[in-house]
Amino acid sequence: MDLQLAGQGALVTGSSSGIGATIAETLADEGCNVLVHGRSAGAAAAVAERVAARGVRAEVVLGDLTEPGVAEQVALTARDFGAHILVNNAGPFAEHDWDSSQPSDWRAAFEGNVLPTVRVSQTLLPSLRAHGWGRVITIGSRAVRTPLPNMVTYSAAKAAVVNMTTSLARHLAGTGVTANCVSPGVIVTPSMYRMFEERAAAGGDEGAGRDEADIVAEYAPNPSGRLGRPQDIAAAVAYLASPLADYVNGIELRVDGGITGTP
Repeated sequence: MDLQLAGQGALVTGSSSGIGATIAETLADEGCNVLVHGRSAGAAAAVAERVAARGVRAEVVLGDLTEPGVAEQVALTARDFGAHILVNNAGPFAEHDWDSSQPSDWRAAFEGNVLPTVRVSQTLLPSLRAHGWGRVITIGSRAVRTPLPNMVTYSAAKAAVVNMTTSLARHLAGTGVTANCVSPGVIVTPSMYRMFEERAAAGGDEGAGRDEADIVAEYAPNPSGRLGRPQDIAAAVAYLASPLADYVNGIELRVDGGITGTP
């Protein structure tokens, strides 16, 4: 299927690795020019090289979006790049429960997941409105619907992201710019395996040394019977970014194998 994305420009924040890198490459496969964002020059350059190999334009913009002024500068670079598709993917996660979490942990979760999304979006929106067409796609989490007891700060921050998506879609009514959210389930990424390794090192054994079937059964049981892949998320993002999704607006699309069930 032709998603009619050839020649469009996209900024994917946090695209120097993991899900973000796969989103950048998938959009490039559809003909998008991609501005790759990250904090590591080497990692971002490697992704940009893979993007450019698809025959599209690829550039890199660097910066920690939690630092003052950086999110705005990244957005202005995206404007000059010609990006009318914004994928707000950057966002850290950390493990904290109600007993161990401190005010600083809650602040860090919101400063890492919520405020960069707000700042990049606000700065880029005027050019999207002026263009008369655009996409704001934000990456949520299955924790939005089923808060994770070991990630209470992250779960709350991602819930805020979904709420913001709904309000932004209404705010942009009639502009030709849509806002949607994609919420992944348990996705196989290096960061996921690092989390299991850290748990094992701390004395827990959840997921440690087990194959995917064991992890699914014990950690993430879902009707699809497998863990997610970055490609699963990237495919959903590519559709929502496309003109084919003009009538899809203000939604949270859960790409989680059914782990959260139905409303």
